[in-house]
Formats: sequence, structure tokens, C-alpha cells
Amino acid sequence: MSTSDDAYLALKEKNATQMTRREKWWHIMDTYKIGIIPLPLFLLAGALILIDCLAGKLPSDIVVMVATLAFFGFACGEFGKRLPLVGKLGAAAICATFIPSALVHYGLLPEVVVNSTISFYKSTDILYLYICCIIVGSIMSMNREVLIQGFLRIFVPMLCGELVGMVVGMAAGFALGLDPFQTFFFLILPIMAGGVGEGAIPLSIGYAAILHMDQGVALGRILPIVMLGSLTAIVLAGTLNQLGKRYPHLTGEGTLMPSRRGRMAAMTEDAGRPDVNALACGALLAVLLYMVGMLGHRLIGLPAPVGMLFAAVAVKLANGVSPRIQQGSQMVYKFFRSAVTYPILFAVGVAITPWQELVNAFTIPNLMVIVCTVSALVGTGFLVGKKIGMHPVDVAIVSCCQSGQGGTGDVAILTAGNRMALMPFAQIATRIGGAINVSVGLMVLGHFLT
Repeated sequence: MSTSDDAYLALKEKNATQMTRREKWWHIMDTYKIGIIPLPLFLLAGALILIDCLAGKLPSDIVVMVATLAFFGFACGEFGKRLPLVGKLGAAAICATFIPSALVHYGLLPEVVVNSTISFYKSTDILYLYICCIIVGSIMSMNREVLIQGFLRIFVPMLCGELVGMVVGMAAGFALGLDPFQTFFFLILPIMAGGVGEGAIPLSIGYAAILHMDQGVALGRILPIVMLGSLTAIVLAGTLNQLGKRYPHLTGEGTLMPSRRGRMAAMTEDAGRPDVNALACGALLAVLLYMVGMLGHRLIGLPAPVGMLFAAVAVKLANGVSPRIQQGSQMVYKFFRSAVTYPILFAVGVAITPWQELVNAFTIPNLMVIVCTVSALVGTGFLVGKKIGMHPVDVAIVSCCQSGQGGTGDVAILTAGNRMALMPFAQIATRIGGAINVSVGLMVLGHFLT
């Protein structure tokens, strides 16, 4: 063999070795992940965040906060997923929300991270961007027949669930020797009030006016109950998800109604794969529809997410956008569902989840009333949904959202239940159902005290 042949074989061997090393690196990047983040990128993000923290300044601009929220959010979510037993019952969503809250309370999270996260969350209203992309994308993904029937029928299990939940909650309070007035107005009603902004705060204002108490005191008693109700609903949603996996005939995997054309999106088989332009148009559609909802809020007082929801349904039913843009909306929905959920939950935990108030409300009587109320509400939704021809697991997960902590609770509950496509119905349960409960509850309270 000539010298040139030896040189060629040596070069070939060297290239093969290099290729093997490169492929091994790619294998590490594609196989080992924290959430959706490749492990090397996760470690790099952690190192860069640590350098900023040691320097005493972590910028709150969107570039840095994307990396920060992704790092901490997926770390907390991954921890929850790997917990034995409870890891399959919604622990990822619980950990992504409540671990940050505890870390802030006990001073274990660097102050620069806390300050930057709070500043970013409150200045950007990132939660509303998330919700509008999820709602519009999921509506555009639905079969029109399923969409119409789902919106018409969902109110039946919602109403039945609330009535049964109130009765069971009152019975549990009576059995525990609690005062019926306190049980209903400071335990049961806050659970079904629709969260914080649209539920707990208006309720506290009403209590302050009618009961002649300080609003801060009223809110301090109501808010922890809302959080515990949402926590219970998250666990139940995770349990329902496991039930659906064991008994597939009970679930539509994100659809409320059986459809002749199948489950999730029977909409655009002939539209092809969406390109970047369709993706951009889908995101813009979500933003514009949210602006329509904001206009409705200014004109008639309807919450902006609800107005956006109705506008999106109208566009879908009227075939107002092409199948290509509908697919773009669906891709936006999938991106936000997989990439933004846990970072959002981390931000919520840091910015607006008070750990000490949750701990203070964690008493055995309170917990038993809350668990009984939420379980009865969800169980009734399951049974009524099955009775009227809906997928009972999916209906019950929507019923869980009736006890959620507003929009943030909906995100956590649907994440635990792996049913983010149900966000439009969750918003109905939370916003419309909560507003009705608060209004009727305050009217009843005012009537009996005058």
C-alpha cells in the first residue's frame, strides 16, 4: 500500500471519529432535556443567570426574562413530574406555581430574580398574551359541529355541579360544626367566584360594603380559600387525566362532544403544512381578537377574554379566515402550550401567589369543606356530562376550572389534566360562571341583611 493510501485511510478514520463525537453530542442535545430544553442549553442558561445574579443585576427585559422564566419554570415542572405517585396527578403544575411562591417567602430565591420577574410580569401582562393565543388557537382547531354543541351543552353540567357542590359543601361544614354563614360566604362562594381579579376582589368589595368590614381583611380571608380550591382542582384534573388514560372511552382527549369526523381538528386536511407566514397570521389573529375583547370591555363591561372568546367563535363559525390561517393559529397554540406554560406558572408563583396566606388557611375544617365542595362539583360534571352524551372526563376537567384561581388557575388545571384545548370552555366556567356566582351571592347577602 502506498503512502498516499495510508494517508487517505488515516484521514478517513479521523473523520469517522469526529463524526462519531459530533453525533454523540447531538444525541445528548436531543435526548437529555429539562422540560423541552436540551440539558446543555439548560446548564448554559443557569450559568448565565448565575453570573447576572452575582453581579447584582438581572435585567427585566424580554430577552433575559425568556431565559430566566424558562430555566426556573421547566426546572420546577420537571421536579414535579418526577415525584413518585403525585407526579402523574398534576404535581408539575403545582410545583411550577407553589415552589416559587415558597422560595420567595423563605428568601431562597435571589432577590434580583424576584424583582425582575415581578417587574416583567406586571409590566407586560404576559398571561393575557398566553391566554389569547391558547383560546384562539384551540377554537380554530375545533370541529365546527363539536364547537357549537359543546358551547350549547356545557352550561348544563356547570349549573348542576355548582348546585350539588354548594349543598355538599354546606353539609360538610354542618357536620364539622362550622357556622353556616361563614361556610357559605367565606368558603364555598370564594371557591366558585372565578379567581382573584374577577372573583375575590369584587367579592371582598361587596363584603366590605354589606358587612361593614375592612376590604383588606375580607380579601385576606377569601384569597387563601380561592388558592386552596384551585389547588384541589389541579389534583383532581391530574387524577381525571389518568382516568382517561386507563379508560379511553370516557374521554375525547380535549374535545367535549363526539364527532363524526373524529377528535381534535378535522378541519384542514387539504391545506398543507402551515408556513411561517401562516404562523405569523395566526398569532396576529389572536392579538386582534383580544383587542376586540378589550373594546367590548370598554363598551359593555364584558371581560376582555370572554369578549375575545365570543369573537373567535363567531370567526370560526362564519369561516372568517382561511384553513391555512386556522392551521397557523393551531401551531401558535401548540407552541404556547408546550413552550410557555411552565415559565408562565413560575412567574405567577413569584409575582402573585402569597405563600403565607395559603399556609394560614390550611386548616383541617377548611380543607375538608373545600375538598368536599370541589369533588362534588367535579363529580357532578362528570356524571351529568356522561348522561347528556358528552365526554365525561373532559367535562369534569372543565368543571375543575369552576374552582380555579382565574386565568392562572385555568392554565394550571388544564396543564395538570393535559387538556389545554379546553381553554375556551374553561374561560366560560371561570369568568362567566364566577361573575354570576359573585353577583347572585352578593344580592342574596344584601337581601338577608337589609
